[in-house]
Order: sequence, then C-alpha cells, then structure tokens
Amino acid sequence: MYTISDVAKLLGITAYTLRYYEKEKIIAPIRNANGERIYDDSNLAWLRFVMRLKQTQMPISQIREYAQLYLEGEHTAQARLNLLENHSNSIQSQIRNLTATEKMLKDKIAAYKNFLAKETGIH
Repeated sequence: MYTISDVAKLLGITAYTLRYYEKEKIIAPIRNANGERIYDDSNLAWLRFVMRLKQTQMPISQIREYAQLYLEGEHTAQARLNLLENHSNSIQSQIRNLTATEKMLKDKIAAYKNFLAKETGIH
C-alpha cells in the first residue's frame, strides 16, 4: 500500500496530478480510517498506463471514458477495444507527421550547413 506522496515519487508526478485524476474519475484510491488516499499495486499499474496514454496525446476525456467503460464491466470490452484502436490510428498518424517533419528539418539543416560551408570555405 502506498500514500499519495509515495505514488507521486514513484511515478514522477505530483500529488496534485493524482488528485486531479481522482476528480476526473480516472482513478479511485481507497481511503484509510483517517480519510487519506491509499494506493495499491493495481493502482500503480493503471496510473502507468494512464501516463503512457497521456504521452501519446490521448485527451483526458478519452482516458476517463476508457476508465468508466472498464468499471462497467466485461460487456464494454468491444467499446474499449474500439477506443484503443482509434487511438492507435491517431498515434500512427502522429508518427507519419513527425517522420515527415523530421525529414524536412534534416533537409533544411543540411542546406544551411552546405550554405555555411560554401560561405566560409569549410568543407
């Protein structure tokens, strides 16, 4: 079992972020007798997954939708699959755009290096 500060330190996020995820109904830690949030290993695994989704630009609204579908039970498996497949398609589009942008930047950098080499006589 972990406290909110333990989880924040383990995951490299703030306690504020954890409280925000709770407010958004993305995670629901249990409370101890003093009302303090208590997290377990399954909460940590879920939060790591959430953080990955955030890194891939999945909106909080979609993460919340996925979390709610999961809590509703097995009958939502198709909806969860659809949501993840749609996000995977979005990631593939991001990758294509980033690859094209990287190529454009490399070409521009090479052009500048070529220009500067000619200007200074350095080859």
